[in-house]
Amino acid sequence: MRQKILLIITLLTFLLIPGSAQAQNLSFYVELLDVHAIWNDDGTLSLDYLIIFNNSSTGDLIDYIDIGLPNRYYALDSVYAEINDKTIDDIQHSDYLPAGVHGIAIGLGADAIKPGEKGVVWIYVGKIERVLYQDTTSDDYVSVRFGTTYFDRKFVLGQTETNVTFHLPPGVQPDEPRWHISPSGWPSEPVTGTDDQGRITYNWRNSNANAYTPYQFGASFPKTYIPENTIVTSQPADRPFSGFNLEDLFAALMPILCIGFIGMFIVIGLVSDRKRKMQYLPPKISIEGHGIKRGLTAVEAGIIMEQPMDKILTMILFALLKKNAANVVTRDPLKLEISDPLPDNLHPYEQEFLLAFMEPAGPARQKALQDMMVNLVKSVSQKMKGFSHRESVAYYQEIMKRAWEQVETSDTPEVKSENYDKVMEWTMLDRDYERRTRDVFRGGPVFVPMWWQRFDPAYGRTSSPTTTSPTAAKPVSLPIPTAGAGGQSGPSLPHLPGSDFAASLVNGVQSFSGNIIGNLSEFTSGITQRTNPPPAPRPTSSSSLRGGGGGSSCACACACAGCACACAGGGR
Repeated sequence: MRQKILLIITLLTFLLIPGSAQAQNLSFYVELLDVHAIWNDDGTLSLDYLIIFNNSSTGDLIDYIDIGLPNRYYALDSVYAEINDKTIDDIQHSDYLPAGVHGIAIGLGADAIKPGEKGVVWIYVGKIERVLYQDTTSDDYVSVRFGTTYFDRKFVLGQTETNVTFHLPPGVQPDEPRWHISPSGWPSEPVTGTDDQGRITYNWRNSNANAYTPYQFGASFPKTYIPENTIVTSQPADRPFSGFNLEDLFAALMPILCIGFIGMFIVIGLVSDRKRKMQYLPPKISIEGHGIKRGLTAVEAGIIMEQPMDKILTMILFALLKKNAANVVTRDPLKLEISDPLPDNLHPYEQEFLLAFMEPAGPARQKALQDMMVNLVKSVSQKMKGFSHRESVAYYQEIMKRAWEQVETSDTPEVKSENYDKVMEWTMLDRDYERRTRDVFRGGPVFVPMWWQRFDPAYGRTSSPTTTSPTAAKPVSLPIPTAGAGGQSGPSLPHLPGSDFAASLVNGVQSFSGNIIGNLSEFTSGITQRTNPPPAPRPTSSSSLRGGGGGSSCACACACAGCACACAGGGR
């Protein structure tokens, strides 16, 4: 068994680097690789390649280019090519690519690139079908992937400026598509922009790339912009498996290899996509100034720490309950009764929060909350001007640490409850807030603060002489129960089992995701688009779209969701 596995791996390695015996003397530079992958509204793909070669003075003649395509469903009569502004007439189906890979052969003929000369080639493939796949993370999206042209490493010299641009179907809106992280080590995320037809574009650019790596890129967009019947639901085999030969072995193993890559790419893509959406803080806030920005509220400190939006919103809610600015009428769904008159010591973001809850539940309220968060992020960014973001974050993390220490070192349940009430908003800045809250209150009872009845409707709305006044700005300190005459207990505050109290606090954060803002990632993405949008696209010169020249290469477009197609390297 061990010998058979080794044989299969050896055969696959051989198949993935064809042409090594036929073209031992090829030696060239690739100055530029510029690719436009155009996803059309009829469900097809168009490819536009510009490749600039410098043939080595000691290299062989470059007389053919072999371009690997996503599948066999391309229209040969839609292919057009030029070399140094001269039309290429020799365009055929390629029989030089490895088994299982389809593509075209471009013959340069009399215009072949001689040793020591430069060639510029432009290849356009107008129509490739069956390139859209169901997105595995959303039923409403389709997924596309593309892999660049690459060459056998032993033939390529130097570095290559590489540009890859996706043109999404007409009508796709800026906040709808999602780009996938490159699994091939690409160093940056794409620049988002629009082309001259108003299409959304993703542009990946790297001036220090190389021409021997099969860089891969992907994106997803709503399926409403393409015909439903153009979405591929399965990958048909080009021919049945019959007998044991190299071509059939490769074709049989490709689905297995593809499945393995699917899991890896989906996980990487999900993590990257979520991370980008959550980065709502403007980059300029991270430009180091001098000193610590003191005086921020816990909510504002949460912004510079880039805490999750559902936690920020919950912190605002608790602050308003402490100030008697609102009561929770129902917890699920969250419905607030807003005080009238309002306390006069509310922060602007607290006032906007209450205004958002005056909107009807659903999209209108979500939009108002997003507007509030955008204003809050911009306000904090303004306050941070000239101050060190790194030092300020460390300062507020120390406050958070001391807040937890004050609670965890309390001697009695009463003191612990009182201390927690005073510093609760600072403990919420902890990334591990949920676990530590459960741990710290495990076991004994919790004497709930006076504002608790405004958070938990189960405690009613009855008032008492110790209730916080409507304009009180500071948290209520819990009075310690005292013994009455004859050894009987005097009046005591309501109390809960510690586990119930902790669960109620933690569920308060979770309820924002489920009941108010919906999908946390999408809610935050709507804010990120306004506070930390991708930079403007770099202008593309007209010369980058056309040209002539030649080379010896092969490329492939990976069209399935999270799937790595077999791209062939090498040359003639």
